[in-house]
Amino acid sequence: MNGFLAAAALLPPMLRKAALSLAPEEQAVCEELRLRRGRFGTALLRGREYVLSAPLITEEDLRSVLEAATRASLHAAGAELARGFVSAPGGVRVGVCGVGVIGTGGLEGLRSFSSLSLRVPRAVPGCAGEIWEALNQNGFQSTLIASPPGGGKTTLLRELIRCLSERGCRVAVADERGEIGAAQSGQPQFDIGPCVDILTGVPKAKAVGMLVRAMNPQVVAMDEITDHMDASALLEGVGCGVRLLATVHGERGCQMTAACRELLTAGAFQRMVWIEERDGVRRYSVEPCD
Repeated sequence: MNGFLAAAALLPPMLRKAALSLAPEEQAVCEELRLRRGRFGTALLRGREYVLSAPLITEEDLRSVLEAATRASLHAAGAELARGFVSAPGGVRVGVCGVGVIGTGGLEGLRSFSSLSLRVPRAVPGCAGEIWEALNQNGFQSTLIASPPGGGKTTLLRELIRCLSERGCRVAVADERGEIGAAQSGQPQFDIGPCVDILTGVPKAKAVGMLVRAMNPQVVAMDEITDHMDASALLEGVGCGVRLLATVHGERGCQMTAACRELLTAGAFQRMVWIEERDGVRRYSVEPCD
C-alpha cells in the first residue's frame, strides 16, 4: 500500500496534481501534506515544509478533503472532530483545526475549518532491525516507544507487531484511529503479520479489555497512550498476564505524561525505546525501565 497516494487521493484536483508532481524520492519521504486556509499547501519532507504549486487553500478545499476522508459523511463525524482528527481510508489521519462547537456536554465538534494535516502512513520493513535483538534478550518484554510528535513511533510499532507476529506471537492490536493496520472493511492493508487480531475504530481504553477477554493475546499493542483511562486498561491487561507494546509522546530528559508515569511507576513496562533524530536520520535506543 502506498500511503502517499492514499493521502494525495483526498486532495482537490489542482492540489492533488501538485502533490503528485513531487519527485518519486520526495514522495517516498513525505511525512505530511498540510493545508492552511488562505495559504499555499505544503509537503513536509524530512522535517521541513515545501510549498506545493497550486492555488491558495480555501475553506471549500478543506471541507472537500474532510468529505473525502469521511466518505461524504462529514455531518456524522462530530465525535471524531471533537478529538481533533478524522480517520481516512488507507490509514491516513487527518488532523483538523477550526472553531470549536460547544454544547451542553462540552466540545461537540469543529466548524469554520482553518487547517488540515494529512499524516502519510508508511511501512518501513526492517526499521526495527538494529534493536530487535536487544528487545528479545531473555524473551520479549513489555515495551514502550517514545518520541516527539511525528518522530516515527507508529512506523516502528507497526514493524514490531509484524516481527512478533511472524515469529508466532499472538498480537492483539487496539487500532482506534486505523493508522496501524489501515484496515478496510476489517482487512489490514499493511502487512502486520499472520498472527494479529486487530480491532479498529474502538476507543483504546475499551478495546484493550475486549481484546484480552475475546482473543487470548500474548501481546496487546496500541498507539499513543493519552490519558488515565488508557493507562487503567493497560494495567488490567498486565494483571491478566499479557505483555504490552505501546507508544507515547515524549523526549529524553523531559517529564513524561501523567498516564505514562502511572504505568512506569506500576512496573507495566520493562523496556523503553527512544526514537531520536540525528543529522536527519532516526536512531533507536533501548533502555530498561527503572
